[in-house]
Amino acid sequence: MPNKFLGQHWLRDRPILELIVADANLSRDDTVLEIGPGLGTLTSVLLKYAGSVVAVEFDVEVARKLPGQFPGKNLLVVPGDILTYDLGNLPVGYKVVANIPYYITKKIIQSLVRAGNSPENMVLLMQQEVAEKYAASQGELTLPAIELQLSYDVHVSTRVPKMYFIPQPKVDSQVLVCTKKQMRDIAELDKQRILHIAQIGFSSPRKKLRSSLSGGLSIDKSKLEQILHNAVIDPGLRAEDLSISDWVRLADILAV
Repeated sequence: MPNKFLGQHWLRDRPILELIVADANLSRDDTVLEIGPGLGTLTSVLLKYAGSVVAVEFDVEVARKLPGQFPGKNLLVVPGDILTYDLGNLPVGYKVVANIPYYITKKIIQSLVRAGNSPENMVLLMQQEVAEKYAASQGELTLPAIELQLSYDVHVSTRVPKMYFIPQPKVDSQVLVCTKKQMRDIAELDKQRILHIAQIGFSSPRKKLRSSLSGGLSIDKSKLEQILHNAVIDPGLRAEDLSISDWVRLADILAV
């Protein structure tokens, strides 16, 4: 049975599982990381299309039983915590396809995005509201969404009603599809600078940028207003009103 303490909600519907896997565009050359395989329903579809699957399962008993369901298949089951798993063990260009636990969604995405060996793409089933926040555009962006979208093109895909899960959760789920950006024009150090500035902006979300940034960056308000104008950003806006490109331009000007 699923362990509620571990946030386990298992999806059995084969057509929906096929739709989820289709979003990953798998081939026999691909290695897939699955997080929390549980009963192996998603695992079985992944093995149908991918060259190999590495499944990290926190529940030791579940991890012990899973390999026996797929004799002769290229499946490696790793008992352990995905948050401490060394992603360097995986080949460059690996993909992630997973039905992830609701309660550690943010931590999982952060660990994948920040990894030295980050995935080529991610197809993640999660709480619908959370998926929509990660895929949000200008006007509704959050700090976690900015961090993800600096490295990945993001959109929502299949919605999965709660009735398809065992046990049934309180909310519907949705697939979030993240594809690594092909343009490598933002270096990792630049991303950290962008996120640092955005974090200051979001630290007082109801304040206008002229106030939150001047205080957080220790820059005189009038000088900060000029910087914002140079970046073609209205000083009267709030952090959530800016686009990804706005934050990138602002960080570039502040670095000069």
